[in-house]
Amino acid sequence: MAKCFSFAETRNRCFRFSFSRAGLKSATTDLGDGTVMHCWVPKTYKPSKPNLLLLHGVGANAMWQWNEFISPFIARFNVYVPDLLFFGDSYTTRPERTEQFQAQCVAGVLKAHGVRKTNVVGISYGGFVAYSLAAQFPEMVEKLVLCCAGVCMEDKDMEDGMFPVKSVDEAVSFLFPQTPEKVKEMLKVVFYKPAVNMPSCFMQDFIDVMCTEYLQERTELVDALHKDRKMSNLPKINQPTLIIWGEYDKVFPLALGHRLKRFPFYAFPLLRFALVFLLSSEA
Repeated sequence: MAKCFSFAETRNRCFRFSFSRAGLKSATTDLGDGTVMHCWVPKTYKPSKPNLLLLHGVGANAMWQWNEFISPFIARFNVYVPDLLFFGDSYTTRPERTEQFQAQCVAGVLKAHGVRKTNVVGISYGGFVAYSLAAQFPEMVEKLVLCCAGVCMEDKDMEDGMFPVKSVDEAVSFLFPQTPEKVKEMLKVVFYKPAVNMPSCFMQDFIDVMCTEYLQERTELVDALHKDRKMSNLPKINQPTLIIWGEYDKVFPLALGHRLKRFPFYAFPLLRFALVFLLSSEA
């Protein structure tokens, strides 16, 4: 019998309403060659405000990642919040899976909306895309904030025991869980104080709505992030850059943040505190 209620879909509807009420509208851009990206953009662009691009991580789409902070950010910026490829309503039929390709697509969306310069905040995987955007399009990115983004990781770090998993397959199994048991494991890794007592039916609903679509493609994104990665190959960027980290982050351990010695670095007990700090400072 079909489900008559979905907690995750209900949250999606609430988030859409929240984004719209805050002053954003849903927009889809066809970039050609089978690539389509969805992005939340300002209903009314205000030239007096700077632009801000928010890039989500792999554990959520744009709405789930940024809903809590949309209203305060919009008070200061013209905000753009895309779904990265294979999340939300963004996809491609092209074979590329690198963060470089994601960054090129994000740049294409911004240009389609007339954005020539922007500040960028990227969380986790979104930080990899943000860094690549700054490296490939230096004239577009004014300032950069990386939140818990291990851009300086190397492929050997996983084998050396830096992460809670030993292989890409293990990483995929908890980043995109397919059973309630795996959701519990994911919550223990991703959250400092996880709600592991959530009913299994809610966990299964979350899996059905958020973790089953584009599973193979998302697996390839994680693999591309890790494969043959060397810190020595990380391009240098010259934009003012701030690094903020969750003190207890297990997905990308704090030690990775300390490798980025060129940039100001702040660690917080919870990532939420880091974003509050970001809101209280000049982005």
